[in-house]
Amino acid sequence: MGMKILLIYPYFLEARRQLEDISVVPQGVFYIAALLKKHSYDVEIINWYNINEAPQNIKSELLKKKPDVIGFSILHANRWGAIDIARIAKQVNPKVKIVFGGIGATFLWEHFLTHFQEVDYVIIGEGEYPFLNLIRCLDKGELPQIEQVKGIAFRQDGQVIRNQDAEPICELDQLPNPAQYFGYQHVSLTRGCAANCHFCGSPQFWGRQVRFHSSNYFVEQLFLLYKQGIKFFYVSDDTFTINARRVIEICKKMIQMKLDVQWAAISRVDMINADILYWMRKAGCIQISYGIESGAEKIRKLLGKHISDLQIRRAFELTQKQGIMARAYFIYGCPQESWHTIEETIELMDAIKPLSAIFYILDLFPGTALYDDYTQRNNLNDDIWLKRIEDIMYFETDPSLSRDLILAFGQKLRSHFYEKLPEFVEALDLIDEKKLYPQHSDFFSRLALTFEKGDYAGIDAIARKDQIAEKLYRRSLAYGHNARAYLGLGMLYQQRRAFDESIQILSTGIAAFPKDEQLRLCLAISYMNVGNYHKALSFLLELQHLKEGIYFIAKCYQALNDEPKAELYLKKYKTW
Repeated sequence: MGMKILLIYPYFLEARRQLEDISVVPQGVFYIAALLKKHSYDVEIINWYNINEAPQNIKSELLKKKPDVIGFSILHANRWGAIDIARIAKQVNPKVKIVFGGIGATFLWEHFLTHFQEVDYVIIGEGEYPFLNLIRCLDKGELPQIEQVKGIAFRQDGQVIRNQDAEPICELDQLPNPAQYFGYQHVSLTRGCAANCHFCGSPQFWGRQVRFHSSNYFVEQLFLLYKQGIKFFYVSDDTFTINARRVIEICKKMIQMKLDVQWAAISRVDMINADILYWMRKAGCIQISYGIESGAEKIRKLLGKHISDLQIRRAFELTQKQGIMARAYFIYGCPQESWHTIEETIELMDAIKPLSAIFYILDLFPGTALYDDYTQRNNLNDDIWLKRIEDIMYFETDPSLSRDLILAFGQKLRSHFYEKLPEFVEALDLIDEKKLYPQHSDFFSRLALTFEKGDYAGIDAIARKDQIAEKLYRRSLAYGHNARAYLGLGMLYQQRRAFDESIQILSTGIAAFPKDEQLRLCLAISYMNVGNYHKALSFLLELQHLKEGIYFIAKCYQALNDEPKAELYLKKYKTW
């Protein structure tokens, strides 16, 4: 009987406003698992980002699965979740081997092996082959051979030992395609980052040399995931567009293969142009996130972010002209931060008019230049992480900044963004390119939905949300028929009790999309509201395979005083 291997993504200490910030298993875990599967190992990936909500399940699941080896994906802020789970695993089976890997383990390898006896091995850097070779040694019982495994650290006779580093994988395509075995939404084309931002651990972890998958490998991965029913992807490369030729080649292949998908990417403002953006949009890209960090050039320089205001403005203008949502990442609470630098950030925000903005407080993490500077200046070592904390925020180390001041900075930035967002939307001016009209229509209807039902719907600080949504839906329809826009307008009119207008717009939508069930359901509800129950039933009786359809059929028969049929459909609804 072979070894049982679990790869666990553990929970974080602190809750997050955005669940997606902590709920996604890093893609490297899928690559490691795929390589193990290729070599016939029994491996399972477990996403335990929220197991702390039911901690009793940790022990019961480990008893059921009986792992021989558990690998933990450490992102630093979830390290205590891994330690907690590892301790329970050792209680369940003292012989189970615990392996920490990932960026958080790489930069704290000595810390973990020195202070936490639960941790048997640490994978340092890129993990696929070091983990596979470690498993091979454990599987064969060849423990002395572990000293020869590159890219790992461990304890021997009470001493912490680090083996020789593993060489980076030059040909990424030699790795088995994880989509052959697993389903996921986060994909990457590259490893490595040519930039050297002082707040980011990527350069030290992956290296400054950028390595690429071939376009065929990348598109094949998307295709395999698409066949599994996955239609939306996050391209998680630090700078997806670093090689323009390869990106355009990928986009053209996606179009040729008729991959009906949508996706979001990350890039740099100095690595974008109109040609790349055109092909990305044609291939389904709907959002690009750019790290702006600050509107103050002096702060950007202190953070190692060497981009100019001109490059930032140009990138946002080009991106949104193609009908791609441009999202801005801002960091505040930085060295030399003041109300003046916050105002500079606000001025830049007003100039670039982002449709989405994420505001972070500057954190200090091992593996970054800012962290190295902090520990050296204060004569500290990694023992500071023995505290049960997720992170150290920069402002906590700077006497000129206080928590109250940082909170005020964040409040000012967010409130200004929400206040100005309607103006940013109003200023949208898409390129007049007929080949992009379908994409433009999709862009406006999708943006409208964020104000009506999506991320912005619940934010009181944004004024006139329903008016913004209505205008955006109409801009969508100016570029062609769009089912989402027809439905959105129909529902807006229903909410205003303007049922005749709702019937008119929904009828136009059904003429263009006769099989769209949501349009038909919505139109039936509008007919019910004007008392035309027979007309409503003409649509609803074709929707008996929907729970909502059954419910409204019953309501129609009740209104028509046909109690036997009303009872029949209410019974179906209750037993659905």
